[in-house]
Amino acid sequence: MRTIWFILFGMLLGSCQEEIFLDLNTADPTPAIEAIWTNNGNMNQVKIMYSKDYYNQELNQIVTDAEVSIRNLRTDRVFPFIFSEQAKRYLPVNNPGGRIGERYQLNVRIGENEYVSEGTMLPPPILDSIKYEFKEKRFFREEGYYLTVYGKIPFETDNNYRIRIIQNDTLKNSRFDYLLFDDSFGTSILDKGFELAGFPFAANDRIRLELYRLNTDAFNYLNQLVDLLFNDGGLFSPPPQNPKSNIKLKSGYGEVLGYFMVSPFLSEVVEIVPEE
Repeated sequence: MRTIWFILFGMLLGSCQEEIFLDLNTADPTPAIEAIWTNNGNMNQVKIMYSKDYYNQELNQIVTDAEVSIRNLRTDRVFPFIFSEQAKRYLPVNNPGGRIGERYQLNVRIGENEYVSEGTMLPPPILDSIKYEFKEKRFFREEGYYLTVYGKIPFETDNNYRIRIIQNDTLKNSRFDYLLFDDSFGTSILDKGFELAGFPFAANDRIRLELYRLNTDAFNYLNQLVDLLFNDGGLFSPPPQNPKSNIKLKSGYGEVLGYFMVSPFLSEVVEIVPEE
């Protein structure tokens, strides 16, 4: 009899499962701006699109008619951007790059709204070399080639960094791929060799590493973004909220999302050549 009750109880639990859609509040579309300004003109770009509701399955609405420019606050030189239909983003005219030590201001006008942000192009750290080593599979590690980055961080302050990985011309851009670090554990992380422990590569892979030194507000934005990407909405997770943007509304009304990153650009390419 007890067995029958257990079976019936299990059937009741199974029959009570149903998909629930929360009745979330809707909001007007909000501009989301992602602006990158480095000393390498090929990397400089501004992407603008509107946010959408959680259940909205339509493609993101890209803003194509904004006025975009970046200004050197010391020399007052203005670098205009134009929208590229092919790239679906704004690219600088004449492909200029910024200069180390200068402070820059992003200006974006969308209709009656104007948005601004500022950042300083800090001196870069030293990137000496990248080595790779094949490691066999372990309980906590996949089999593959692992990279170790060597260099030096000679700065006492403003030590906020991001590493981007491009594997065979494809940017690794999942929530697991945001490599952010600061000087919480000292500045010798590159002296001793910084192993990219969670990134196994295969023979003949071509990997490009990009190293950025960020202003604190841009670094904080990316940290908050990673926290949001790992928020599973569970019982013990904090309420999800948008990362704090370092872009401000100068005139008009409403909110703005996204961030402005000013950084020196360092890059190194390595190709995995297996030993014969």
